[in-house]
Amino acid sequence: MEVVEHIEILLVEDNPLDAELTMRGLKEEKLANNITWVKDGQQALDYLFRAGTYTGRGAVEPRFILLDLKMPRVDGIEVLKAIKADERTKRIPVVIMTSSQEESDLVKSYDLGANSYVVKPIDFNSLAGVARQAGFYWLAVNRPAPR
Repeated sequence: MEVVEHIEILLVEDNPLDAELTMRGLKEEKLANNITWVKDGQQALDYLFRAGTYTGRGAVEPRFILLDLKMPRVDGIEVLKAIKADERTKRIPVVIMTSSQEESDLVKSYDLGANSYVVKPIDFNSLAGVARQAGFYWLAVNRPAPR
């Protein structure tokens, strides 16, 4: 009997339309068993570090994280800092997917350990394609670090 690996993606996105299009693109490739969508940085931290409503979450960690920068409560830069500062999560690839074209956001993201920085296309239909390509790379092409 073949063992099927459970593949989890964490999507951190406050815009429901962007989240829907991103999830659509990821699901089209059928590379992940589960995509968890959280709507702000605090929810992302709770999910990753099993706090708040995610206290009882199972042991499976996301294979990669799609992280928006401009979010309420806790912004993406703070989430990225927390992810890369913790031994439990620092090896999870983080793809910044944002509308920000600010060079300072780009530099800060890479300085903090982001694995990729993608500017969301203005055309909404293109967003699903970008998400599909990112998912394919991080789940099918890239070899993840051992945990």
